Amino acid sequence: MLDKLAEVEKRYLRLEESLNDPEVHKNPQTYQKLAKEYAGLAPIISKYRLYKYSADQLAENQELLSDPDPQIQELAKGEIETLKDQLALIEEEIRVLLLPKDPNDEKNTFLEIRAGTGGEEAALFAADLFRMYSKLAEARHWKVEIMSEHPTGMGGFKEIIALIEGKGAYSQLKYESGVHRVQRVPATEAQGRLHTSAVTVAVLPEAEEVDIVIDPEEIRVDVFRSSGPGGQSVNTTDSAIRVTHLPTGLVVSCQDEKSQHKNKAKALKVLRARLLDLKVKEQQEKISEDRKSQVGSGDRSERIRTYNFPQNRLTDHRIGLTLYQLDTIMEGNLAEVINPLITHYQAEQLKAEK
Repeated sequence: MLDKLAEVEKRYLRLEESLNDPEVHKNPQTYQKLAKEYAGLAPIISKYRLYKYSADQLAENQELLSDPDPQIQELAKGEIETLKDQLALIEEEIRVLLLPKDPNDEKNTFLEIRAGTGGEEAALFAADLFRMYSKLAEARHWKVEIMSEHPTGMGGFKEIIALIEGKGAYSQLKYESGVHRVQRVPATEAQGRLHTSAVTVAVLPEAEEVDIVIDPEEIRVDVFRSSGPGGQSVNTTDSAIRVTHLPTGLVVSCQDEKSQHKNKAKALKVLRARLLDLKVKEQQEKISEDRKSQVGSGDRSERIRTYNFPQNRLTDHRIGLTLYQLDTIMEGNLAEVINPLITHYQAEQLKAEK
């Protein structure tokens, strides 16, 4: 590992030289590419230099064990134990930093929430989940833009799709994909009985046009009149757009804007993200089943989480995490759920790398 890090440091220093070269500044694309790589290596180099410094300190203290003064020997022993623990921790942090990066981690993300089993109660919980993720986005200074929504008369959503823009949005939300189960007494329940409903969440990285090129010949665009819950007219022009990708059969509808062009642009953004998701799935299927299970498949058909309101309990079934603070989690305080998931999947990836 240390040999690899020495090579990484050499690359880092070469990048530093290049970024100070006036010729490189003349080409903004090249400069941006090198600056991005430099910034990506910075955390690794910082840890590597700390590791080397701590290793030097350890060597110095080991030499002090032969000092004739017993007090100095005793102090050195204490320092050696501390430095060994510190080096082990830094080494583990470096291993995580050296893991292959998901190329989508820094991208914006599409959040798709759909009501599943449970009728109106599932739709209401879909709205609650959207509010929860919106609160999280607000706290992280991410921008939320609704791309498409199908509200119900009681304030729920049959489906809502939003684009979340912000640094690292996909890396923080990608493990939210799956079936979210809710257990509570619905507002629609007169007898006060506990109901179980389900909502599906899909998290897709935003695809750049260079990632996914859509051939205009391979899509069909239909125009229709927008309508709200209960058939109520949203506007009186044929501005809603339905885009069908003929090779895959994927269909995206958008009616939120009053402009056909804006609705079409939004629909194509969502379609591009779904096509990228299909592409990634095809790549994952080429990986062995054993490897997939080690690094996590992110299968959206899995029941990943249960929200039990009477007990104020959230359980993430993938990692056996149970928290009795559902009320604060629903306000967007998801760090205690997201961070253990990221740590778990990093640990699984480390096992797979060995």
